[in-house]
Amino acid sequence: MKPRLPFLVLYTLFSCHLAAQGQTKPDEIKFVRQGVQRMIFDEKQSIPLAKLEPANIVGMTAMHPARHYLKDHATVSVDKDKLVIASTEKSATAIWFGGFNPFATYTIDLHAWTGEGEAGFEFGDTVSGEQLFITVSAKNNTLTDVRFLFRKDALAQPVDRSIMVTQNKIADLKGKIILQMLGSGLVLYHQSAGLPVVIGQVDFNMYADLRAKDRIHSFQSNLFVGLTSGQVAINGVEAALTTGMGLADIRPITYEDGAPFLDGGRLWYTMSIRGRALPHHIQGVFSMNPTVFDVKLEGVILFDRQDGLLRNEIASHIFYDRTQRIWRGITTGFSAYANPDKEKKQLLAVESKRDPRFGFSVMNAAAFGVVGDIEDQHILYDEKAKKWRMLTCVNQDGYKAIILESDHWNKGYKKIAGPVRHNSTGTSIQKIDGKLYCFSGSSEREIFIYTYPDLKEAGTLKMDLPPWDETANTRVWPNVVQMPEGYPFRYVSLMMDRFNYPGMKGPNWTYGAIYLYHGR
Repeated sequence: MKPRLPFLVLYTLFSCHLAAQGQTKPDEIKFVRQGVQRMIFDEKQSIPLAKLEPANIVGMTAMHPARHYLKDHATVSVDKDKLVIASTEKSATAIWFGGFNPFATYTIDLHAWTGEGEAGFEFGDTVSGEQLFITVSAKNNTLTDVRFLFRKDALAQPVDRSIMVTQNKIADLKGKIILQMLGSGLVLYHQSAGLPVVIGQVDFNMYADLRAKDRIHSFQSNLFVGLTSGQVAINGVEAALTTGMGLADIRPITYEDGAPFLDGGRLWYTMSIRGRALPHHIQGVFSMNPTVFDVKLEGVILFDRQDGLLRNEIASHIFYDRTQRIWRGITTGFSAYANPDKEKKQLLAVESKRDPRFGFSVMNAAAFGVVGDIEDQHILYDEKAKKWRMLTCVNQDGYKAIILESDHWNKGYKKIAGPVRHNSTGTSIQKIDGKLYCFSGSSEREIFIYTYPDLKEAGTLKMDLPPWDETANTRVWPNVVQMPEGYPFRYVSLMMDRFNYPGMKGPNWTYGAIYLYHGR
């Protein structure tokens, strides 16, 4: 007689068989689009840094002191809730409104302009004498030029050049002048109705690195008005952290084991706030109630390599390590493109004891030997393997997904799988019904699914209305997240498209809108 298996063993085998039959595979999930939005300097999302509000000024000379640079002084007054700067002679006036942040958006709400002159922003240090001016020039309220002027000190020859990129005459400058500072460059917009129009852009890192901490701590921000003769009336001036003109590189914040960080009933994401080219984007932090589409800007993160600069790295994966009670992550060193002769693109290990999700945050960053054209990394601790594993993309005849492994979260990584056959982008590791899978966007109009950790092909993601059409690039980020019990759907995915913002000069990466999908 053959020995019989104990009942407990039979029950376990039967249960495992049923579980395997009921296991949802990611290529079986049907994602349905719920909403789409493109945040373009969204005022509702702005995090204020400083304001000049004429209607609320009492004690102008103390609140917003003025400096006059020429013999003839313009008059500065508040009239009918407008700040009015007027002069019949040539004058140059700087009116203080705040400190300085090289990653902030600065906005002048222009009510009226008569006569001839220039208006814009002055950033500088009165002790060192450094001054940076970004101004629009106008005659009879028509835009004539956009100027960049950097003065090192009183003795050095200043850099003074036109940065205007539009040849379309703006005959009525009434509206908003929006300056998006991007650490090593900037873009200037004008908005009266509809989309803000790009009117100027420049890279300035060869003149002064405004990411330097000593400049951030010493510079001040001023409204600057230079008049030949005339009058400028302003509704207000503001400095804020904003959504920029597009969002991309969307990745959920997680715990160390890869589980989504669900806090206050909200999912938390890192997204890159788009600037212009590769060194210009900013790492934003957003939250969203997954049952609705209320994406909210919560803060921005800069990265400190202890060399005097705050770097605007992006495509970060941030996680909270519960075992050590510390915030950690891996980011991609795209800011190296601001100094390509001195720095190399590489992955950086980042860490912070303070919760970096809110306001203006800085995480310590350090290189750990993964240098080259590698990006879009996702890290987790695999409890079964007792290893840290990282899914990322390396450029080998196009970006291809690989998996790296280490005994330590921030050093000693070696490749254990990949590269895959298909072009890869926005790689992420997600758990579906208790089993880990790897996801990747691509240039092939598909989102690919791979087994973990060996990266075998396991199908493609099914979704109606994907975030592209026949004219658009398809290298998006999947971001599949399984929700706990009690939600009206099992899965949520937040993706972006790759439509660049109109009007930029030269190469730019200024996408995109964000798309919400629910899956079942």
